Amino acid sequence: MDRRKKNTVVCMLFALLLSGGFVLCLFLPKPVYSDSERRGLSPMPKLSADSVWSGRYMSDFENYAADAFPFRDTFRSIKALTAGGIFYRQDNNGIYVSDGYIAAMEYPVNEDSMNRAVERFRYICEKYLTDENKVYLSVIPDKNCFLAKESGHLSIDYAEFERKMAKKADFAVYIPVSDLLEKEDYYKTDTHWRQEKIADVADRLAQSMNTALVQDYETHTLTEDFYGVYYGQAALPLMPDTLQYMTGEAIENCMVYDWQNGVEISVYDMEKALGRDPYEMFLSGSLSLITVENKNAGTDKELVLFRDSFGSSIAPLLVSGYSKITLVDIRYIHPDLLGQFIDFSGCDVLFLYSTLVLNHSETIK
Repeated sequence: MDRRKKNTVVCMLFALLLSGGFVLCLFLPKPVYSDSERRGLSPMPKLSADSVWSGRYMSDFENYAADAFPFRDTFRSIKALTAGGIFYRQDNNGIYVSDGYIAAMEYPVNEDSMNRAVERFRYICEKYLTDENKVYLSVIPDKNCFLAKESGHLSIDYAEFERKMAKKADFAVYIPVSDLLEKEDYYKTDTHWRQEKIADVADRLAQSMNTALVQDYETHTLTEDFYGVYYGQAALPLMPDTLQYMTGEAIENCMVYDWQNGVEISVYDMEKALGRDPYEMFLSGSLSLITVENKNAGTDKELVLFRDSFGSSIAPLLVSGYSKITLVDIRYIHPDLLGQFIDFSGCDVLFLYSTLVLNHSETIK
């Protein structure tokens, strides 16, 4: 084949691929949600003179085109496999795999974010609490803490992060838990810790807050595979996790009320266990305000737990030590509204947050 014919064939193939891609983009159905990435996809932007003139239309259209591209997940997997297998990149958009665990690089430390988180906690204490309340703080390290050093990835100094948080939050007694954790205590494909692995963490928290737990747990395993949030972000063909949950007399007999939606709920939501994010089975996921009442408690102690999503799975393990636990997520409810729902008189107060939230505290109201 002479050079002229070869160039003609290449141009025809390119035109065929381009036109084929255009037709697929035009006529294939456009998904509105990515199950693998756990996020809504960008919609087609509305065309207007103002959006075109400001440049917003083309910027939004670029996001829409990237999200609506045919076979997008397949191309994402090809990119991820190519980045690691051919170009030997250590991460793909900040996501990396080490020893079968998927993690996100958390670096550098955002001290302004830490300060903001502490000031929001301080505001709550000054607004609602008195000398009758005992206040505690505990920081949950991201699993990057246990993977980054051995795999050579960037990482914050988690010990220093904890030390700074404890010093800044001088209104609270600090309860360390990182010494009880290791990488096996986290899901391989998700950000969160495994409930069946953190009974010792719950016991440490309870003892530090002068209460005792009855740890008569029975472990149950879901039959469905669990693909965590990092699985979709990594876009790699990795093995799924198994999801287990713990029951016991106190957990089975407690009453849970969801103030956000005004309904009574279960400790474990089996419908959500089969949904897009099975981790949301723990206390129905990201709810702003929940109360868990233990009518058979051998104590009248109450706990107000300010938490992120990690708190959903450890709270059931604390039930036997309290007559009532109120879970508050101030990412979804403003602190000024809490007085309408919570009587803080004499309660223990625990701020339990992961480094992922504390280092990005713009999500806290």
